[in-house]
Amino acid sequence: MCITGRRIKMEQDSLLQRYRRDRRKLLEFLLSSGLIKEVRTPSGSTSLSKADFDKLSADYILHCIKSGGIVDVSEASKKYHAESAHPIMIHSKLGDSYFLTSDPDIAGSPPRRVPPSTSVSSNNHASSSSSKLDSFDMKSVETHGDDYGLKQKAEAAAARASFRDSGIPSLGLPTLKTGLSDDDLRESAYELLLASMYFSGVEMFPVEDRKKEKNSKFLSRLKSKREKPHSRPQLSERHSELVDTIRAQMQISEAMDACIRRNMVQLTARRTCGQIDLPQISLELLIGIFRSDFPNEKSYIQWKSRQVNILEELLYFSAELPETERVIIKSCLAKIRDTKEWDVAMSPAQRVEIISSIRQVASKAFFQQGKFGLQNETYYWQAAYHLNIRLYEKLLNGVFDILDEGQLIEEADAILSLIKLTWSTLGITDKLHDALYGWALVQQFVDTAEGTLLEHAVLQLQRVVSAKEDDCNEGQYMNSITCLKERNGSQKKLNLVQSIFLSIGTWCDSKLQDYHLHFSEKTVHFKKVVALASTIGMLSSADCADKVIVNASREKIKCYVERSVEAAIGRVAITVLESKERTHPLALLANQLRLIADRELKIFFPVLRQWSPESMMISVQKLHQFFGERLIPFLKGVSSLSEDARSVLPAAYALDNELGQLYTSSLEEQKVQHSPRPYLDHYQIEKVSGPLIIDWVIGQHTHILEWTRRALELEDWEPLSFHQRQAASIVEVFRILEETVDQLFGMNLPLDITHLQALLSIVFHSLDAYLQRVLNQLVEKNHLYPSAPPLTRYTETAIPLIKKRLNEYKILDDIMIDRLNELTIPKLCIRLNTLQYIQKQVGVLEDDIRNSWAAVRPSLNQTQAEEEPVEILESDSLTHNETVDELFGTTFNIIGDTAKDIGQKTCDLIGTRVVFWDLRDAFLFHLYRGNVESTRLENFLPDFDTVLDNVCGVIDDAVRDVVVLSIYKASLEGFVWVLLDGGPCRAFSDSDIILMEEDLLTIKEFFIADGEGLPESLVEQEAKFAERILHMFSLQTETVIQMLMTASELISMGLDSDKQGHTNLGDAHTLIRVLCHKKDREASKFLKVQYQLPMSSDYDDTPLVDSTSRLPRMSEVLKRSTSIRWNKKRQSSFKSMKKKIQGATNEIRNVGR
Repeated sequence: MCITGRRIKMEQDSLLQRYRRDRRKLLEFLLSSGLIKEVRTPSGSTSLSKADFDKLSADYILHCIKSGGIVDVSEASKKYHAESAHPIMIHSKLGDSYFLTSDPDIAGSPPRRVPPSTSVSSNNHASSSSSKLDSFDMKSVETHGDDYGLKQKAEAAAARASFRDSGIPSLGLPTLKTGLSDDDLRESAYELLLASMYFSGVEMFPVEDRKKEKNSKFLSRLKSKREKPHSRPQLSERHSELVDTIRAQMQISEAMDACIRRNMVQLTARRTCGQIDLPQISLELLIGIFRSDFPNEKSYIQWKSRQVNILEELLYFSAELPETERVIIKSCLAKIRDTKEWDVAMSPAQRVEIISSIRQVASKAFFQQGKFGLQNETYYWQAAYHLNIRLYEKLLNGVFDILDEGQLIEEADAILSLIKLTWSTLGITDKLHDALYGWALVQQFVDTAEGTLLEHAVLQLQRVVSAKEDDCNEGQYMNSITCLKERNGSQKKLNLVQSIFLSIGTWCDSKLQDYHLHFSEKTVHFKKVVALASTIGMLSSADCADKVIVNASREKIKCYVERSVEAAIGRVAITVLESKERTHPLALLANQLRLIADRELKIFFPVLRQWSPESMMISVQKLHQFFGERLIPFLKGVSSLSEDARSVLPAAYALDNELGQLYTSSLEEQKVQHSPRPYLDHYQIEKVSGPLIIDWVIGQHTHILEWTRRALELEDWEPLSFHQRQAASIVEVFRILEETVDQLFGMNLPLDITHLQALLSIVFHSLDAYLQRVLNQLVEKNHLYPSAPPLTRYTETAIPLIKKRLNEYKILDDIMIDRLNELTIPKLCIRLNTLQYIQKQVGVLEDDIRNSWAAVRPSLNQTQAEEEPVEILESDSLTHNETVDELFGTTFNIIGDTAKDIGQKTCDLIGTRVVFWDLRDAFLFHLYRGNVESTRLENFLPDFDTVLDNVCGVIDDAVRDVVVLSIYKASLEGFVWVLLDGGPCRAFSDSDIILMEEDLLTIKEFFIADGEGLPESLVEQEAKFAERILHMFSLQTETVIQMLMTASELISMGLDSDKQGHTNLGDAHTLIRVLCHKKDREASKFLKVQYQLPMSSDYDDTPLVDSTSRLPRMSEVLKRSTSIRWNKKRQSSFKSMKKKIQGATNEIRNVGR
């Protein structure tokens, strides 16, 4: 061992010399590199030849090089000595990393407890807190003219925080006169545990050595008895592994453990009784362990000093010995403490003699009779209890994992069983063990904040409380273990259990006084701390029948609630004052107070309600009153929805609403029903905000209407995108409306039905204005129909004369032409898409407003519920809901119906424009012109196909079929127009009718498109009128004439179907046109005789726009609807013609007779 120590010493010296040499070379290089501009020495010389480089600060020289190159040797020397007095620091941002100046293994473990706070640190903390308050940004306060009393509250909170001590009070045991450290106590406790195990005879059997124990049994049998060494008692393998765990937990080196074991075996072999005391252990170790057993001199001196201090604490300061024996103890211990005398000058015999002198005195003390007559009681139980209790605490700390001090090791129960072997030496009873173990668990929780430790502590302390009463002797012994505790300004002696409970209670009280601070983050600990307080008697148990104790616990909880909420408010005041946000301080304050209320409800009230059901009400009242005192002056100055008002009012309303709900819940918790129920004095935010919101809505109304007008003026009716085929303007209008809705409900202010009416008024007028402007941009479709040609009778050929030209076009003014140029088919389709988008989007908007309105109703109902009976509220709620439904129904149904009607008109305009405007020349004026066979319908289908492709590429899928149906109807209308109003150039024979029937079938099949177009049933239904008109051309001329006579009689009697606003197939107007276009002599003759109609050959079949034909036309008398429908306004123009028809009918009858 000695050779190993010398080798380590030599290696350390070699490393130190190498370090110094390298450091010297570095400094010489820096000083000779030319980077140093000037060197200043105490003597005034500029030479460094006499400078001691080992005592110059390298950091200082490097700093001088960076800053300017001037080195002061005396300053460098001072820096070196200053640096050597402290650990070498790493210049990290945190500043918490450093190099140790000693070997951590030799120096021992770091402190396990937080150092106690001092007055200096408290003052510093207070000053720093005060400086923070003085230096916070006062811009917001200056802006609003006042800090709303927050600074005073914050200063009070900072003052309280400066005196806060989060540590747990000590037990107040008598102090150790010799100054034994925690490490000394830990190592002595381990020595005691080993000695107790050896003396207790725990599963001992003769073995050679633990390493030799692992050798093969076959090899051990080969050895003769002569070769077998002398056996000595040794722990079993199971206990050896457990002791190894304890050794690691208590941070004892293997070398020291081996020395202790060796000496304990020897002591056990010499002792005959099974009880051991601490002086015997120290004396045995002093005589059996030498300097050579330690790695260095320092370790040996520390170990020897500890042993001497233990003996001095036990025999000189604690034991009541005669003065002569005290002198002997003091003299002997002084010789042992003197290294030169004990380790160098004294011979082994002299050391044995000194140890023997001490042992004689210790034996007398050991065999003195105990004071209380307890089993295994020794003199040291009462004389040295302050040392015994501390040693037992160190043993108990061994069950906490050194790598994770918040956890118990797996072998904790087994270790506790072994620790029990020390009870007879340290004077520990069951009650003391439970109390001290609970105390150790609480201390460990305070250091680590591991909740499971607190659960174990509660169980241990419950065992203390529920234990049977001590007998007289044990009670006297327990009371003799006294601690000095300061209570109410005076010191008082308590027994150990009382001191433990008082220390734990003081700690619990300090935490519960400000539970918002200590348990807001680790909420699960709150319930456990309250359970701990209840266990030690601070709070009454749930089944306590003593009303006095119950009331005292209730008052204590009330005090905790008031003080904790008060402290939380103070910290909130600090947070608000130090905040750099531009939000108004009152808004920040309200939000922070809501967080306090939320924590109170979810975390603390469920635990505290067991003792104080009104605790929630207390906290609510305090929060509500504090904020209300600062809000009322602000409300008096609010005149508009400014930025400050928008931030403060919603926050105040939310706080008021939440506190009101919590207050009501607290009342229900207390079951306050029969007495008048007190309510919070609400902040009356709605009275302030209501008129302001109305003013804001009115301003938004004007703004949105103007924005809608501008959006439509800029609209070019192009699709927004390929997938969004509506106009951009309507998207912008809905965006503005949605933003307005979000802004209104996003204010988070109380709203009533007046505000809802104002909002719906904005929606209605904005969308109605948009729809009306879209409607006004359309044209009536009758402007697109061609002028009605004059009625003529068919003639085969005639001598060429000067023919009259037809004016088949209507003369439209420039304004109408410009509007029609704007209303192209693609732009009409975009309009129709937009109208469809409106119908869909108003439903979405309605749902959004309804949902937002429903979301604000609970808070309104809650406020009303505090002041009105349930029956009145229910009836008012029904009336209110009906009114709201009526408002929504009126607003959105009208908008939807208007959009639908305009959409239908747009759709009809699309079909009419396609056939009667865009395809007028290509289709309408060329179909069946001259003869049927050469101008069949199939020749014009490609034009229809092109139009439909273009329409389907623009129109939205939702209205595609409706638009296609409109074009189909218009094509049938054009087909009928050709048959009845085709003019002089069209006359049809019976053979032509067959071809035209085929053409009608072709157009139907074209729009059915093999099942991919319109439904076949719908196509057939719409074609019935055209089929019937075509069928009339196949009738005999006499039959048509007879039908005309019958229709004329109805006209003469005033019973013609024209009065109903619709045209029948058998009316006179249709029958005359059929006769005009029949290629038949009898029909021509009839028309010539009866109506003097000109011949068709008199007219040129090439139309001219500026034709000025003055011949009488049937259109002047029989003005037809462009859609083959007759309206009442045009019925008056037929009166003159009715007389002619009646007269012609009478003449025909006379001829027949």
